[in-house]
Amino acid sequence: MATQLRDVQPAPGLMDQCAAAVAACDAYFEAAKAKVAERVAANGVDAEQFAAHGLAWVKVYVEALREMHVWAQRLESGGHLKEREQIILAAAFAEYLSRLAGGVPMSQGEIVRPADLDVDDNALHAFISDPAVTELTRTGWTPERRRRLAELIEDGHHFGDWGLEDESLDMIRDQFARFSDEVVKPDAHKWHEKDQLIPIEVINQVAEMGVFGLTVDEAYGGLGMGKIAMCVVTEELSRGYIGVGSLGTRNEIAGELIQMGGTEEQKAKYLPKLASGEILPTAVFTEPNTGSDLASLQTRAVLDGDVWKITGQKTWITHGARADMMTVLARTKADEKGYKGLSMFLAEKTRGTDENPFPDQGIDGGEIEVLGYRGMKEYTLSLDGFEVAKENLLGEVEGQGFKQLMATFEGARIQTAARAIGVAQAAMETALQYAKDRKQFGQPLYAFPRVYGKIAWMAVEIMIARQLTLYSAREKDAGRRCDLEAGLAKLLGAQVAWASADNALQVHGGNGYALEYEISRILCDARILNIFEGAAEIQAQVIARRLLG
Repeated sequence: MATQLRDVQPAPGLMDQCAAAVAACDAYFEAAKAKVAERVAANGVDAEQFAAHGLAWVKVYVEALREMHVWAQRLESGGHLKEREQIILAAAFAEYLSRLAGGVPMSQGEIVRPADLDVDDNALHAFISDPAVTELTRTGWTPERRRRLAELIEDGHHFGDWGLEDESLDMIRDQFARFSDEVVKPDAHKWHEKDQLIPIEVINQVAEMGVFGLTVDEAYGGLGMGKIAMCVVTEELSRGYIGVGSLGTRNEIAGELIQMGGTEEQKAKYLPKLASGEILPTAVFTEPNTGSDLASLQTRAVLDGDVWKITGQKTWITHGARADMMTVLARTKADEKGYKGLSMFLAEKTRGTDENPFPDQGIDGGEIEVLGYRGMKEYTLSLDGFEVAKENLLGEVEGQGFKQLMATFEGARIQTAARAIGVAQAAMETALQYAKDRKQFGQPLYAFPRVYGKIAWMAVEIMIARQLTLYSAREKDAGRRCDLEAGLAKLLGAQVAWASADNALQVHGGNGYALEYEISRILCDARILNIFEGAAEIQAQVIARRLLG
């Protein structure tokens, strides 16, 4: 099937059509927002959850298309808007515009349609009859274009220009892509099948490559790079294995907590060790009966002389046994209900072993067996008077824990979006290779339209999610508030990861259901992305509240 990439000029009017379509999307969104706002004002956001969350998803699509147009403009200005990228651009607009007009999937079985948002007939007609919208939906993703894109990605190496416009970022991407291909991918499935921790030798290599100090200030031993670099590194490592791509997540959280909320003494003591990988941290926030409802958190910390004694139950603690330090959220002010009584602690602990995972007094735990995301293991923790030095209260100030944690959520969600894209990319590459190798009815599976069509769409939607994620990273690097943008990227990235993994398994047929095939692991790994760092429903709720004020 493979053919040469043609060096063609941008299709006449394509860029203008995309610009006009984005303007039509904005008008449609504003019409929907006004109607949903009326309902929420009358009944409350919880009572109107389907419509409010639907509005959040409409915003995801509108901003995703805007960033695809911006991506194409960057490529065009540099002479890099080639045939492959033009097809990806047109396909993205064709499909997402069609969904906006007919129904946006929030999840399987939950499709928000214009009627659910009370969009009036005039606003809907203006959107679907807009000349640019009409033309793009009609011509953007035809059978011919699906086949042509399938031809252009068949080599398995070129799925579209990321548009990074930075040679150093391209070099970083190449470096971590090689590491994933040569060090991570060959053993990732074995780690998953045996449910074993990622070998410490691999973690040490990741540390030597600077992953743990990527965004830590240079003054504290880090590389001082931005969130765009974090996205590039995270995606490539997650393409190899989500566990390795997630090794830096807790360092990102701990590093941001300390950089933004720590005292100078705390920064000097912990940031260099976090950046070098000498200290492996874990995040200890969630409780068995609270989930995302951190205002109901029950774990208590009581000052006793020169130590805080922490008592409570925690769950879903990733890398908990192997960690050297826990960032623990606990209630220090018993009379302060909700968020105001919460404080954050930098709790040192002894690194555990397989034989004795939690050797310190006052802490015990047990492993939670999980479907995927196994390389660091999940734990429940029981804290019973666990002692933390008085000076290890973050910032040495009480009652700021929730605020300090919220300040890290932008970066954490951007990083999770990048993890999701890496998993989606792994699913696509695995499906493509299998479809080329597997022969049925005298030809490769990849010769069949419903096989290559699935994989070609993965290439399109992965690029959409990637550009939305890189946009949120650019906003963060520019110092602008980006909780909305990060939430949009995380919401879409997680959905794209699951859809890509599910379709990739379908390409494998019955073999995809066999544990020996990598796609079975990738499917399990993809499923968690819609849950952690804010479940999809919680994320949509947060976005809706931002949009509706």
